[in-house]
Amino acid sequence: MQSTSDFGLGRVGIWSFDLDMQPMTKAQEAVVELEELGFGCVWVPEAVGREPFASCALLLSATKKLTMATGIASMHARSATTMAAGWKTLSEKFGDRFLLGIGASHRHLAEKVHHSEYVRPFSAMVEYLDAMDKAIFFAAPPASTPRRVLAALGPKMLKLSAQRGLGAHPYFVPVEHTMQAREILGKDALLAPEIAVVFDTDASTARATARKHMLTYNRLPNYANNLLRLGYTQDDIAASDKMPSDKMVDAIVAWGSLDAIVGRIRAHLDAGANHVSVQVLSSKDGELPVAQWRELATTLKDFR
Repeated sequence: MQSTSDFGLGRVGIWSFDLDMQPMTKAQEAVVELEELGFGCVWVPEAVGREPFASCALLLSATKKLTMATGIASMHARSATTMAAGWKTLSEKFGDRFLLGIGASHRHLAEKVHHSEYVRPFSAMVEYLDAMDKAIFFAAPPASTPRRVLAALGPKMLKLSAQRGLGAHPYFVPVEHTMQAREILGKDALLAPEIAVVFDTDASTARATARKHMLTYNRLPNYANNLLRLGYTQDDIAASDKMPSDKMVDAIVAWGSLDAIVGRIRAHLDAGANHVSVQVLSSKDGELPVAQWRELATTLKDFR
């Protein structure tokens, strides 16, 4: 099932931490090119890089039509009142060109980086959203309702994302998760999964690049538990050597030719995604994959 609305994001967007690794002037030049190439949305993370509200403001100011989305802004990094204020500030200036993605993040980031208590993430998210929606904001308000999505993997958080926002932004998921997520969300909510891709037709080197990326995530309980729910085994996710199996690599990361990568994007769209945010992986950390972005852009007309 391919959803009928892309919520103004376009069918295919770009997800990038590499923008944080560039001087802001170079990052602004990059998003200007992404806009010119025809991408409708660029997603930026929050972990230990740039502060995402400030980053999005600067990147939005450099562009004219592009949507910037946080994938995701952590509820542990700021109070609900501060989150709501940042959300409304950017939405007042840029309208629907700013999309706030909020997540419960992970225990190690919450406790070690933000010195916050990580307990009952679903209940904590409900309480956080309630506090956001009740937050005092005396500044100039947005002209239209600000937009938000939740980082959601499990059934409860997916349902909440449809109830309390536009929908969900799942990360580190195979196609079968997209299919299940659409069933849980219903037909009207936004489903915007991230997928990682490697432009490399050599199985050995492509999987090596993919594994390097996956080792950041396969040890985290949120992602591992989601994959277990989908039927993958612990040995698939991280065997005794901590490495994911070939089966797991190939399910999470699309690698190969442009046609193979486009095929994976289309598989997520056919499974029910409205929008797919593509994270291009490179063997060179921090280097902007401009050539691959340009190559991917040649296929955008096929998704309209």
